[in-house]
Amino acid sequence: MSATSASGISFAKYRTLRGFLALYAVMSILILALMATLYYESLKAQMLSSHRLAMQLQSENYVPRLKTWLESGHNLATFPTDLAYKTALYGYDKDLLVGNLEQKHHNFSENIALHNGYIHLIVPLSPYGLGEYYLVFETQDDELWRHQALINSLIFGSALFFILGLIGFSLSRMFLRPMNEAIALLDDFIKDTTHELNTPVSAILTNIEALQEIPLPPLVEKKLRRIEIASRTISTLYDDLTYLILNHDLAVENKELNLSNLLHERLEYFRHRIEQKKITLSLTIKPNITLTIDHTKATRLIDNLLSNAIKYNKMEGEITITLTDGTLCIEDNGIGIPDGMIDRVFERYTRADKSVGGFGIGLNIVAMIAREYHLKITIESEEKVGTKICVAWE
Repeated sequence: MSATSASGISFAKYRTLRGFLALYAVMSILILALMATLYYESLKAQMLSSHRLAMQLQSENYVPRLKTWLESGHNLATFPTDLAYKTALYGYDKDLLVGNLEQKHHNFSENIALHNGYIHLIVPLSPYGLGEYYLVFETQDDELWRHQALINSLIFGSALFFILGLIGFSLSRMFLRPMNEAIALLDDFIKDTTHELNTPVSAILTNIEALQEIPLPPLVEKKLRRIEIASRTISTLYDDLTYLILNHDLAVENKELNLSNLLHERLEYFRHRIEQKKITLSLTIKPNITLTIDHTKATRLIDNLLSNAIKYNKMEGEITITLTDGTLCIEDNGIGIPDGMIDRVFERYTRADKSVGGFGIGLNIVAMIAREYHLKITIESEEKVGTKICVAWE
C-alpha cells in the first residue's frame, strides 16, 4: 500500500478493528476467568479432600470415646475433646448441644465445608448406632492453597493473555487484509483517474473561457454555461483528488489569510452551479476575518463545504453562510443526513446519499485540514430538513 493509502485508512477500518479487538479481549478475559475459576475450585477440592481424609481418620478414633460419653449420661462438663480438632455435637434438629467450635456450623447437606476460614467435617452418628446426632470436626484453613491459586493464576494467566493477544493481533491482520487491499485498490484507481482528468478538464475550461469572449446566441450561451458547470464540478473533484493523493508532498505556506475575501472568491467560482439549482444565498460575512493557514488548504476546506451544501441541496433551496470572528458556518436546507450516518460523514469514501455521485472524500479532506490546524468542526443535521456545519478556531 502506498504512503497515502497507509496514512489515510478510513475511520471505519479503525472502528471495525477496535470492535473486533474489544470483543476478542472480552472473550479472552472470560476464558481466562473461567480457567482461573476452575483451577481455584480444583485446588479447593484437593485441599478439602486432604482434610477430609485426615479428619475422617481422626473421627474413627474419637467416636468410641463419644459413644462412651453418651452412654454415661451426657454430662456436658465431661464432653470429650479432641487434641487435633475442635469438636461439637449437634442434635437431630441441627441445634448445637455441646462443643467448642470457633465458627458455628449451619449447613448439614455437605460432608465437608469451608466457611469464613474454617473447615468443618460433618459425621452422621446414626451409622454407628448412636442415634440422630451429628459430629462436627473443625480446623482453621491456612489458605496456602488460596495464595498458590492466586500466584499461579497471575503467572499463567498473564502468559496465556499474552499468547492470546498475539493470536488476536494475527487474526486482526488477517481480518483486515481484504479491507486494506480494497482501500489500496480504490486509492490506485483514484490516482489513475486523477492523472487522466487533468488534461481534458483544463482544455475544456480554456476553450469555454475563449468562447465566452465571443457574442453567442442565447441558446448556445445557455448550453455553454451547462458545459462550464459540469467542467467546474469535475475540476473541483480533480482538485480534491490531487490534494488527497499529494497533500504530503505539497509545499505548505502558512500565512495570515483573509478568509472573507477567499470566501467571496469561492462563491463566485460556484456561482453558475448555485444559479443552476436556483439556490438563494443568505450571507453574513464579516470583512477582514483572517486565519493563519495555507491558501490551498483553506480553498479545499471552503470548496468542499460549499460543494456539499450545493450538491445535497434541493432545487430552489437556500444556503446560509456566516463568517464571524473565529467561526465559519455553512447551512443548507437540503436532504440532510440520516442519524446513523452523522458520525461517519468525515470518513473517507462515505457518502450520505449515493445517488448524487462523488467519491465521498470531500468532508474527509475537511476533517484532515481541521486536524492539522486544530480547527473544531461541529455538524448538525436532520434528514429532509438540512445540514449545518461550523468550523471554529481561536
